[in-house]
Amino acid sequence: MTSSVSNSLYLGIDVGTGSARAGIFDEHGNLLGSASSPLQIWKEGDCIEQSSTDIWHAVCAATRGACKLANVSGENIASVGFAATCSLVAVGADDSPVTVSWSGDARRNVIVWMDHRAVEQAERINAYNSPVLQYAGGALSPEMEPPKLLWVKENLPESWAMAFRWMDLTDWLTYRATEDDTRSLCTTVCKWTYLGHAHMQQMNSRDSEAMDACGWDDVFWEEIGLGDLVEGRYTKIGRSMAFPGHPLGTGLTERAAKELGLMEGTPVGTSLIDAHAGGIGVIESVPLPNIKFKEEEELEALCHRMVLVCGTSTCHMAISQKKVFIPGVWGPFWSAMVPELWLTEGGQSATGALLDHMVENHAAAPILANRAASQNVSLYELLNRTLETMAHDLQVPFVASLSKDLHVLPDFHGNRSPVADPKAKGTISGLTLDTNDKSLAILYLATVQSIAYGTRHIIEHCNSHGHKIDTLFACGGLSKNSLYVQEHADIIGCPVILPREKESVLLGAAILGAVSAKKYATLHDAMKALNAPGQVFQPSQDPKVKKYHDAKYRIFRALYEQQLSYRAIISDALS
Repeated sequence: MTSSVSNSLYLGIDVGTGSARAGIFDEHGNLLGSASSPLQIWKEGDCIEQSSTDIWHAVCAATRGACKLANVSGENIASVGFAATCSLVAVGADDSPVTVSWSGDARRNVIVWMDHRAVEQAERINAYNSPVLQYAGGALSPEMEPPKLLWVKENLPESWAMAFRWMDLTDWLTYRATEDDTRSLCTTVCKWTYLGHAHMQQMNSRDSEAMDACGWDDVFWEEIGLGDLVEGRYTKIGRSMAFPGHPLGTGLTERAAKELGLMEGTPVGTSLIDAHAGGIGVIESVPLPNIKFKEEEELEALCHRMVLVCGTSTCHMAISQKKVFIPGVWGPFWSAMVPELWLTEGGQSATGALLDHMVENHAAAPILANRAASQNVSLYELLNRTLETMAHDLQVPFVASLSKDLHVLPDFHGNRSPVADPKAKGTISGLTLDTNDKSLAILYLATVQSIAYGTRHIIEHCNSHGHKIDTLFACGGLSKNSLYVQEHADIIGCPVILPREKESVLLGAAILGAVSAKKYATLHDAMKALNAPGQVFQPSQDPKVKKYHDAKYRIFRALYEQQLSYRAIISDALS
């Protein structure tokens, strides 16, 4: 392929739950072309698995597709950055996949992030009340890696013995690309209990021996039953860590470059979890000021922002210059997103997945899906139009009030934060026998609102413990839904800014590569250069809207309290 395009193009690769995507960006942060390739997934109860081999093939297909659509060759790509879900990968000494599945199928060597097989192991780990837990909101989630590792050791001893490396998916991708086993501070700090700030303290002491895996807590791993990982100074889970965007090895290996259709030696940056890549791809998407602020003023403004990475699940990312401990919210994580700043990470385990579940399981869904297809719009756009029509026909004061009789608690996959209860269940209060399209539209609206109430709960909780969040940024698939974004602005009472570039996770990944290629001095410099603002959603100024949502929010909070009381009643009955 020939091209007159310069070699200042940055490739970002994002591996999500359902697909691998690749995007090519220019030096202004404009997307020139992107492509995706689907991923295979196995779901059996709480066990959800994938194949690293399948994932790599999808990455290669997406990369070649993006280059073709952008009409560029591998020579034009200046750098590569990766982002991925925080899934757990097991490989042997020869890098071949090691099964993590009851089936014994060697292809199934990835425990997907949303897998909840390790709830019991997480409870046992949390019972030790290790000091490292204070940097994870006080408790580990079954979605984090130590509980999953313990599950494999207890249930699949042969796999445990065979595994030579346990890696977060995004670290495995950079390893597969460069053969450099350096792990990201993002993954190890957020999902593995690595204490990144201890790492920096040892680096500052210039004690080269102490820098080797110095952020791991030996006592923690030994007391939870995984002391064998301490052997070899954590070779199996990571001895070398680096800031996001740090250049890895000598870049792409000959093998990886050939498979991707790129040039050997192309710089590759230390990776990020996908939500965190979305964070750096959007958090500086603000209008450029007419005056130049001092660095400390820029940092202060940065710390008033929260990024909502809205996809299958939603992550809530806020940063601070000082560590902030918040019960039930993950973190504080040092350098997990922006180097040398602390990250607070809230989350909802099912948002896009919950909306799909609610809509697709309603009796009217097939009819509406056909109608949407005939009108060449998405099902959700049709639902938004249906709500507008209903509000007009029923002469209600505002669209949001259509949900007045229907209340939803969205914890269908547990509550990640701020109550951090993986046993929480979803609730729908106010159902009728209606099965028409209007009842589906109202259920959809009430579910959107419940997700926004959950975000309001997280923000209020964070602010009550020291944050000063007053501006939201949204990216991911759900941010393309105008009703979803407006309801968040109205319910939370903050403006919601969308980035110019809707593919913020891909842009964030590309930023990592750009930093690794020394195109920018720091990650923050790259963020400021490549982020750009788009549409801004302001909260409604109608006091009736605020009063309505305040009332619904009180009901939202009461639904969980009622669930706890019901749980206690049943527990007493069964004891």
